[in-house]
Amino acid sequence: MIFLLDQGLPRSAVKFLLDSGMEAEHVGVLGLANASDNRILSVGRERGAVIVTLDSDFHSILALSNASTPSVIRIRIEGLKGEALAKIIIDVSAVAHDDLAVGAAVTVTERRIAVKRLPLIDKPRDESS
Repeated sequence: MIFLLDQGLPRSAVKFLLDSGMEAEHVGVLGLANASDNRILSVGRERGAVIVTLDSDFHSILALSNASTPSVIRIRIEGLKGEALAKIIIDVSAVAHDDLAVGAAVTVTERRIAVKRLPLIDKPRDESS
């Protein structure tokens, strides 16, 4: 599983993730520092990556598009340094690995990790069934 860190997250977290045996990249290194959220989602989908972001727009886009990939981890903790962010990503991966592998929207606060499988909007039930 590869993690794609969004702009606004410390690039130094990539080194800590790599040192712990995980795969990670930062959008800034890939030339996507000014890319739209939709473009980053597209790149994440193409690479089979889990996007890690501070931005709530990613979950909204996933919901509105009824997408089933890519997985997105939204961190709702401001001011994290690289090592602390890497530890959170490692913890989330341990808790939600299976969900992230098939498509999930994860929200992380200081108190909890919330995981929802994608797509976020349930398909309407067929009343004739």
